[in-house]
Amino acid sequence: MRRPLALIPVGLAVLAIAEIVVFLSVAHAIGGGWAVLLLLASTVAGLALLRREGIRGWRRFRAAAAEGRPPGADVSHSLAGLGGALLLAVPGFVTAVLGLVLLVPPGRVFARRAIENFAGRRLGSAALGDLFGPRRVRVRRGTPVPDEPPVSPALVEGEVVEGEVIR
Repeated sequence: MRRPLALIPVGLAVLAIAEIVVFLSVAHAIGGGWAVLLLLASTVAGLALLRREGIRGWRRFRAAAAEGRPPGADVSHSLAGLGGALLLAVPGFVTAVLGLVLLVPPGRVFARRAIENFAGRRLGSAALGDLFGPRRVRVRRGTPVPDEPPVSPALVEGEVVEGEVIR
């Protein structure tokens, strides 16, 4: 199996070729000067949004910490916005469109869930609970572990139980 980091140079080369092709297509359609002006405008807007999203994310994180609630949802929401602003700040039409997708609410919700799933795979249950609050755990009927008492059948039949996963 290949390591994902080894594919980054290939992905960047494909992105560069795609950016050049899209730029030439847009320049052919609307003119070279307008295409450059549009790229410049998207880059400036991305830089302004990058600053705004960073400040907003830091304030939301501090507010969550001050209120004593888990900051994970605010952090992942801000990371999605920062990623969108960063992609918008990079010169290019493909990255600008991807950045705009991450800045609109449906794209941001999708990115936030992806960030939370990534964190869930990388962090332990205790750290995940501290970061995102109590998680919902589905309980399924299975073979009971010998040193544990059996689980009541009333709780096993498709109900969702809130709690922390110990093992």
